[in-house]
Amino acid sequence: MSYRPTVRARRLARELRTLREKRGLTLQEVADQLSMSRATVSRLETAQTRPKTDDIERFLDLYGVPSPERDALSNLASAASRRGWWTAYSDVFTGSYVAMEHEAELIRSWDPQLVHGLLQTEDYARAVITAGRMLPNPEDVERRLDARRARQALLERSDAPMVHMVVDEAVLRRPIGGPRVLADQLAHLAQLAERDRIIVQILPFTVREHAGLDGRFTILSFPDPADPDIAYVEGTMGDVYVESVAEIASHRERFQRIAEAALPPEESARLVADSARSTT
Repeated sequence: MSYRPTVRARRLARELRTLREKRGLTLQEVADQLSMSRATVSRLETAQTRPKTDDIERFLDLYGVPSPERDALSNLASAASRRGWWTAYSDVFTGSYVAMEHEAELIRSWDPQLVHGLLQTEDYARAVITAGRMLPNPEDVERRLDARRARQALLERSDAPMVHMVVDEAVLRRPIGGPRVLADQLAHLAQLAERDRIIVQILPFTVREHAGLDGRFTILSFPDPADPDIAYVEGTMGDVYVESVAEIASHRERFQRIAEAALPPEESARLVADSARSTT
């Protein structure tokens, strides 16, 4: 089973690397003193392997980390080592996105083709998964639908994130799954847009060239300032995670421009509701 690090695990990895560098130690020196391989130390510092609480305590001993910093890092290690619900769907989720989405405080997304997965109805999702993943086996499709339902539980949590989705008007017109499936999806989208923590905007056909022409992307923001934003781009050739300060700033500006070009939330909600009624 491949390891999919959470935001906490990634933060812990950064802290371990920072502690080592502050003490002027190389990876090999740490490995020798802890009787580990250099590769193991490297994987822990890059969040490529699940941290074990006992191992992290050994690192903290070596680095002489005092309390309360030590207590904070020990708690972080305990949280990072826990398995999330998504591990039961390791055959479906191939990257770290869902683990990070689970911990996000704000999710911003631009999509020119589809309703975002968090907001999809089951029938709409079934049509998307069957065609997009080219899965002829019904069992494989149902497995992915189970995973999507588990993922959508995020919106029902008491600490649900703020969600801001911008989609192209084309999403309201393409009858994915057929007219009835699309109508139900749009009605569902209109209902979700009434929630305080969900914003849906539509970029209308009247907008010509715009900042979203390069394709879909999602930006995840987290409650702890120590965790930087992450931009995520999903593609058929693999997933891309953008984390550099400059690139993240560019994606935030890009999203802001798309949102400013889109219809305001109230007008968007009316357009979605009208489209649901007229789609039969």
